[in-house]
Amino acid sequence: MALIKSISGIRGTIGGKPGETLSALDVVKFTAAFGSWLMEKKGNKKVVIGRDGRISGPLIQNIVVSTLNALGIDVVDLGLSTTPTVEMAVVMEKADGGIILTASHNPKEWNALKLLNNRGEFISGSDGKEVLDRAAAEDFDFVPVDKLGTVTQGEDYLQKHIEAIISLNLVDTDAVKAKNFKIVVDAVNSTGAIFVPALLQALGVQPGNITVINEEVNGKFAHNPEPLPENLVELSNMVQKSRADLGIAVDPDVDRLCFVCEDGTMFGEEYTLVAVADYVLSKQPGNTVSNMSSTRALKDVTLKHGGQYFPSAVGEVNVVSRMKEVNAVIGGEGNGGIILPALHYGRDALVGIALFLTQLAKSQKSIKQLRRTYPDYFISKNKLELEQGVDVQAVFEKIKAKYKSHPINTEDGLKIEFDNDWVHLRTSNTEPIIRIYAESNFESTANNIALRLMQDIRELK
Repeated sequence: MALIKSISGIRGTIGGKPGETLSALDVVKFTAAFGSWLMEKKGNKKVVIGRDGRISGPLIQNIVVSTLNALGIDVVDLGLSTTPTVEMAVVMEKADGGIILTASHNPKEWNALKLLNNRGEFISGSDGKEVLDRAAAEDFDFVPVDKLGTVTQGEDYLQKHIEAIISLNLVDTDAVKAKNFKIVVDAVNSTGAIFVPALLQALGVQPGNITVINEEVNGKFAHNPEPLPENLVELSNMVQKSRADLGIAVDPDVDRLCFVCEDGTMFGEEYTLVAVADYVLSKQPGNTVSNMSSTRALKDVTLKHGGQYFPSAVGEVNVVSRMKEVNAVIGGEGNGGIILPALHYGRDALVGIALFLTQLAKSQKSIKQLRRTYPDYFISKNKLELEQGVDVQAVFEKIKAKYKSHPINTEDGLKIEFDNDWVHLRTSNTEPIIRIYAESNFESTANNIALRLMQDIRELK
């Protein structure tokens, strides 16, 4: 059982002792700290909340709503929703902030409170620290009975989100409708089962051509909810069995996205952003951003269209910050996270689906043929456990000196480039480990680079 407090929110497993898990007391304390912090901003005392389909969702939702009301804050409750929908609703409601009740791709026993500012974006590191400090000090006051906040239901935000997507100039519903796509969706027993089919129909896909597996929204995830190849065997088999044009997989809060080709093979989660960016840049040239653990294929595509690529530190808040700095037209993360500023600054699987299907329809290619138009890079993902007392920064300095003849980036850990290959070393925020990611044109080369750096760490620590 675990409780993890970070600058972006609080997450943990349900059940157990307060302070050790995501107990009811911890939810009250953290919600009260965030609400009180928002109140100091002197806004309109309004917060938007929404949740994914987790088993503990209704319980956590009731506690969060009641706590915010007890502070005198009015709540707009979207109920079952998605992370990007809540983000957009904060702006539409002119709210002071938002709380998304989701543990993203974590297993069913987990839940979390993810915190948004009044722009519908994840709060900054400095703001998150203020909230953590306030929670630790229990620095909050509740209002008397005649000043309690209210609750209203934001029941129409599914439609508002979809309408905003299909109204984008980059989305062509006529082209999608004309292709008469047959699609299988793995909704992993969460809100993707509600939102993805509704979006597909709005794009022009016939209801009879949409098959949803794991569609009951009960939080009893049929498989590990992270949309990785090893967890998508059922989707892959169903795409082949039903002779579908493609498969779509999302995570429980619908901010990560990946595709399955018509033959059941993976399009590649890293290539979700690459493909969507290729389409966006063909219509709207400009700059792109992804975190520095993502594939270099995005850089290749960006340069092809005459733009500039910029890396960021890992984490959505860092990607968004860099996108704003360089005025990027598209960005995101290699885990299937699409951020389109023309819609909002947040990872959004729904807009990713709309853009991808438009691109696929206009390309006159199958999804497998489209994938072949992009370079094949392989990322080797590894981790190395640290002994207690190891000075990681000192180790990184020694590695930096050893590879000083190569381009090095120290913005987030240590990234070293070897011609077209690279390796990224960074410590975990939640575990005593170093993550080692390496990429190359060849899988064996990527693995060898990672193994070489892991050996360097062992020898230099």
